[in-house]
Amino acid sequence: MAHDTAAPLTRRRVVGLLAALALLAALVLASIAVGSRAVPLTAVVDALIHDTGEGDSYVVWSLRVPRTAVLLAVGIALGVAGMLIQALTRNPLADPGILGVNAGAALFVALGIAVFGLTSPGQYLWFSFAGALLVTVVVYVIGSAGRGGVDPIQLTLAGVTLGAILYAVVSAMMLLDPRAFEQMRNWNAGSVVSRGWEVLLPVLPFLAAGILLAMAVAGPLNAIALGDDLAKSLGANIGRTRVIVVVAVTLLAGGATAIAGPIGFVGLMVPHVARWIVGPDQRWILGATLLLAPALLLAADVVGRTVIRPGELPVGIVMAFVGAPILIVLVRRRKAAGL
Repeated sequence: MAHDTAAPLTRRRVVGLLAALALLAALVLASIAVGSRAVPLTAVVDALIHDTGEGDSYVVWSLRVPRTAVLLAVGIALGVAGMLIQALTRNPLADPGILGVNAGAALFVALGIAVFGLTSPGQYLWFSFAGALLVTVVVYVIGSAGRGGVDPIQLTLAGVTLGAILYAVVSAMMLLDPRAFEQMRNWNAGSVVSRGWEVLLPVLPFLAAGILLAMAVAGPLNAIALGDDLAKSLGANIGRTRVIVVVAVTLLAGGATAIAGPIGFVGLMVPHVARWIVGPDQRWILGATLLLAPALLLAADVVGRTVIRPGELPVGIVMAFVGAPILIVLVRRRKAAGL
């Protein structure tokens, strides 16, 4: 009987992952083809195979491929970070931002601009990453204060409270000197414009480490979802798992925010879709998230490049418009909303 029940679920999972992979491949091609200068798909394929350095080949390899790679990395990082924090807090509406990642990154970028006169993403990249790391550690320390160790509710409240305070400080700084913070406005909207290999490659090792940590804790997170007492009886090391999750979320969401600025809804929405497709097993959810999160971000970026062509909307703004109504539909579905 168990085999009869498991077989359809496994088949659905495999079909869902294959469909997500096909969708991701199609959106990668669309991301390379669509822009202020449209490149036919046949020309895209030809340019990918034969790099001549001229015409469509130059556009593909110098502009579109680096941008697509950035979107893939940022999408994966935000999606997996969201999956981890939702599993850790057992809150289906949790988001990486609740750990203060975005607020910490924004504060340090603002300080870098105000104190050191930074003007480009490559310059304030490490400030953003350092701020995300530091503030998340502070939130974790506050959330773990007390005899009972780390409390998911206390961790969430600490992150939300500290994030609100830091955003208020950043807003005040931007109002005091609007000209100095003009560049930050673009970053703060969640943008991948002018982001290429020079911004992505320094952060890539941190993102890779975060993914490896996520793979390591996917199994124990299944036990934690059953409750702390039952997880302990099953042999799960709750304290170690929580520390690893916080480190992984910091690396992933901090790195993604450093590259593209704060982009919402990816980490909040994609785990819902993944659970709907593959069920509650965190290992399968991780696999689905690795495909669905970058697909969602690529789709949002393609929309942003087409709606006001030849201009474009930042991907963070598109995600806000697209993500909000879709999320409302998803959370109303019991199967998608439940952890």
